[in-house]
Amino acid sequence: MLTKRSDNFSKWYNELVSKAQLAENSSVRGCMVIKPYGFSIWESMKNELDKKFKATGHQNAYFPLFVPKSLFEAEEKNAEGFAKECAVVTHYRLKNSGKDGKLIVDPEAKLEEELIVRPTSEAIIWRTYKNWIQSYRDLPLLINQWANVVRWEMRPRLFLRTAEFLWQEGHTAHSTKKEAEDEALLINDLYADFVENYMAIPVIKGLKSESERFAGAVETHCIEALMQDGKALQAGTSHFLGDNFAKAFNVKFANQNGNLEYVWATSWGVSTRLMGALIMTHSDDKGLVLPPNLAPTQVVIVPIFKGKEQLEEISIVAKKIKDELESKNVRVQFDNRENLKPGFKFAEHEMKGIPIRVAIGPKDIEKDQLELARRDTEEKIFIKQSFVLNEVEKILKEIHVNLFERAKKFLEENITEVDNYDDFKNVINQKGGFVYAYWDGTTETEEKIKKETKATIRCIPYSSSSKGKCVLTGKKSSQKVYFAKSY
Repeated sequence: MLTKRSDNFSKWYNELVSKAQLAENSSVRGCMVIKPYGFSIWESMKNELDKKFKATGHQNAYFPLFVPKSLFEAEEKNAEGFAKECAVVTHYRLKNSGKDGKLIVDPEAKLEEELIVRPTSEAIIWRTYKNWIQSYRDLPLLINQWANVVRWEMRPRLFLRTAEFLWQEGHTAHSTKKEAEDEALLINDLYADFVENYMAIPVIKGLKSESERFAGAVETHCIEALMQDGKALQAGTSHFLGDNFAKAFNVKFANQNGNLEYVWATSWGVSTRLMGALIMTHSDDKGLVLPPNLAPTQVVIVPIFKGKEQLEEISIVAKKIKDELESKNVRVQFDNRENLKPGFKFAEHEMKGIPIRVAIGPKDIEKDQLELARRDTEEKIFIKQSFVLNEVEKILKEIHVNLFERAKKFLEENITEVDNYDDFKNVINQKGGFVYAYWDGTTETEEKIKKETKATIRCIPYSSSSKGKCVLTGKKSSQKVYFAKSY
């Protein structure tokens, strides 16, 4: 049994990640081992996103894990923003200490220049782009890489914050400012489409405030989701970098008139943090709940039997159903393990979030029926064996819609508009969720609210035609924004 979400959400989350066999802590503090079941879900996300990137003209490449310190320092804001999270390589060899066979750093193997283990790849990529870009004919350059990065995390939590994590990072170069701005917006829309239509998680789209922007960006677009405990989670970001990195690395191109201009840039990424979003949006006190798109197994068939003779009889029917479903690309598991009781299997598959469970016993074969159980609603129905394909395909679609609509309703019910600071603090501290309020646009106001309530500006909507007064200062404002406590 899991700790109830309402009793201790953090403990519930950690237990679920472990019991659903998604990931575990490694022997390196702050790092995780993603187990096969968890990695299979991540692979599904990766494969779908990769299709979307390639459909919009992007290509995959790979760049080094190590970044020379001088390159990392070239764009000052970027370097300053990540400096406290950096792991640094100073030596390239160990040697035997001569004492009990222990190894020590060889002082004679000090690197001429220290290397940063990449927290993000702008520096090494833009140094490379300097060699790749000469003319307007070389643009746009649309590159993505799937990689690992290291950001030394002091308060780790599996999937949400780890010292090393997996992600994709896109890095594009353009001949005009507008083209780069359009690219950043395109990718943010792509992320929103993926998270909503593939992961069944509703999001709010918009911009980050200046203090919340990516270090070195001119603008940061974002998608924000709301978890069941009322905290926001940044699900993806897409950055318009202006010509900041082009200037830092002197990346110019000859335009059609032969004149040299700086290149315009974007970068964007999502990470294994999406696994955390998936868990905390849909799952319940019985375990993981997976949208069918992401489920490694969409249907599990569990035989109810006594002895080998009954199992063999049931297996004939089960394998026929499995073949029929797999012919339509439904992912099916026939759980015919003989050393485990049906009740144990039911609980295990429930914990792992398999969308549909099919149970077959001797009486079901006599009646030409099957029992179908939905993970999302826990409903059970009996159907004729010949109806299984149509029913399964229909229910898988219904599960996705139900999960999205359920999460969307939760999001809408937990957006609260306020017009005074007392109400703001009450909602943040007692109800949680997003608080939608006017902001005067100053960093000072933003910082004071953060200090007093721990709530930050999660998202600035793209358009706001209304006018009002800042929730804290009372100054006139035409900028209404979403505040929340966040992961």
